[in-house]
Amino acid sequence: MNCTLESPLESLLFVAGEPVTIADLARALERHEAEVEQALRSLQISLTERQSGLQLLRIAGGWQLATRPEHAEIIGKLLTRGGNRLSRAAMETLSIIAYRQPITAPEIEAVRGVSVSGVLKTLQDRRLIKEAGKKNTVGRPIQYVTTSDFLHYFGIADLSQLPVIDSDTPPPEPIPADLIANGTFHISQILTNN
Repeated sequence: MNCTLESPLESLLFVAGEPVTIADLARALERHEAEVEQALRSLQISLTERQSGLQLLRIAGGWQLATRPEHAEIIGKLLTRGGNRLSRAAMETLSIIAYRQPITAPEIEAVRGVSVSGVLKTLQDRRLIKEAGKKNTVGRPIQYVTTSDFLHYFGIADLSQLPVIDSDTPPPEPIPADLIANGTFHISQILTNN
């Protein structure tokens, strides 16, 4: 029975172009979620066994067809991806947000040592981060968190799949915003967790 679902599933995932939940697939196919999930796993195995250039991934809360990583170089020759790349500043800022969310702009600036307002706007425009309320502190700065588009961009199912930071060295604590505002901190405070 799953073989009969593999072909329409492959078609649905191809046209979707983004992760699709099992519930949405089941609704489109008018089948039970368990049956669709079993067919997805069967399709995943089938793509591997026939050495397809595609793979079926579970990412960002859904399932998506994607090209195999070993074909990245030849795909890169065909497509110009420069407009999709993040700058080093954006990657650094995004990393800080991913590991410390929710986090405010002053806290990010304390770690990076530079203004991040332009980078935050870029990351928001690309829907990789979003505002998550205001911190209950002086000035009530906006807090930022990553989005499901962030998970999709990096091809991960959830934040637990982020690379592990060296567990022997705890990450530095953010410098309090009031110290940043009056300039009473030093870069050594960032590096030594003080």
